[in-house]
Amino acid sequence: MRWLIDGYNVIRRDADLRGQEQQSLEAGRSALLAVVGAAARRTGDQFTVVFDGARRDAQPGASGQVQVVFSRPPETADDVLRAMAGKAGAGTVVASSDRAVRDAARRAGAVAVSAEDFVAAVRGSADPDDDDDDDERRPIDRGGNPRRASRDERAARRALARLRAGGPSGER
Repeated sequence: MRWLIDGYNVIRRDADLRGQEQQSLEAGRSALLAVVGAAARRTGDQFTVVFDGARRDAQPGASGQVQVVFSRPPETADDVLRAMAGKAGAGTVVASSDRAVRDAARRAGAVAVSAEDFVAAVRGSADPDDDDDDDERRPIDRGGNPRRASRDERAARRALARLRAGGPSGER
């Protein structure tokens, strides 16, 4: 599975990562890359973390499984993520709380998860069934079972469960 991560968006949605970023941008990036690197080693998945701005010294956390991309101004990380999701399509998961990025990912056939759910999953905490932001994703009533999650929500839950469980086999 391939993961596209909205770097600063994820950092700013998590208290620990945000605290690291307050020390310096590099500290925030390094902290995120450490978390992503651990997930890459555990799952065997490929991760691309996209940050705004010109290339800086950023060390990937897991021997080639974590790629770091910096947008080139005037392009933003969101622009890069939308383009990458469009090319990658199905089999890709995009982690961002930016609605436009998530919508573009879904249109391309990728799975979209929130930054908060992504961090909780890589740290092995919180269940995505406990989402408080369901209002944003509440489906239009089109018939069918109203208690069943949408196809997009089920795909997001499966992707996050994979992170929690440590890979396709579910072993840690």
